[in-house]
Amino acid sequence: MAAAGGPGGQAAVSFLTNIARAAIGLGAGASLLGSSLYTVDGGQRAVIFDRFRGVLPDTVGEGTHFLVPWLQKPYIFDIRTRPHTFTSNSGTKDLQMVNLSLRLLSRPDVSQLPTIFTSLGTEYDEKVLPSIGNEVLKAVVAQFNADQLLTDRPHVSALVRDALIRRAREFNIILDDVAITHLSYGIEFSLAVEKKQVAQQEAERSKFLVARAEQERRAAIVRAEGESESARLISDATAIAGTGLIELRRIEAAKEIAAELSKSPNVAYIPAGNNGNMLLGLNAAMSR
Repeated sequence: MAAAGGPGGQAAVSFLTNIARAAIGLGAGASLLGSSLYTVDGGQRAVIFDRFRGVLPDTVGEGTHFLVPWLQKPYIFDIRTRPHTFTSNSGTKDLQMVNLSLRLLSRPDVSQLPTIFTSLGTEYDEKVLPSIGNEVLKAVVAQFNADQLLTDRPHVSALVRDALIRRAREFNIILDDVAITHLSYGIEFSLAVEKKQVAQQEAERSKFLVARAEQERRAAIVRAEGESESARLISDATAIAGTGLIELRRIEAAKEIAAELSKSPNVAYIPAGNNGNMLLGLNAAMSR
């Protein structure tokens, strides 16, 4: 029985050993296959670095691709347009400091990805764009006075855009859009502008006061001329017609005054002569 059991046990051990070897082989094969494949997603490109030949000149497109394990390594680039924003503190032609914010939309030149990888690496945009952006902004802003940056802003933006596109092409970077999103001045210039505005408002107010005084002076002259002309006409009429007109106006005025006084209960009319004395005596008797 021992002899019979010995060969059976050896066969089982041999079978298990073969299974283990097969599993190891399959695992090694799967690992080798997995390390030989790489995937390039949509909106991406790959650059292959070969240990013997260096960076290969061809760019790999989207999809799953083969490579030689250990010998080759893929580097993935995002070729979609990406936004970048940075600020710059620049000096103007009249020695004023301004703060500018610039927004860029950039992407790499796909045909030049191997060159970009060789010279700049995968973080090419972070290395290049802030540097050339500040350079161009300082060069353009120095051509204008501080107030011209507001009045000629479209022209300034066009100069910045053209210069940045030209400089970015030197690094194989394509700029789809360039825009100045924010512009602010230093504290000293802002205070000077505010004082200038206050002075202009005071000047306008002074002009208004002068114009109003001139109008009032002219109105007074016209009014005085009208009164003088009226007095002259009355004097001429009096000289021609005598004092009858004046007496008529006096009688009319007395009648108007008497009519008004008769309406008031606190006013008593005292006739002339003895009737007045009798009325006063009656009032005195009533007061006792």
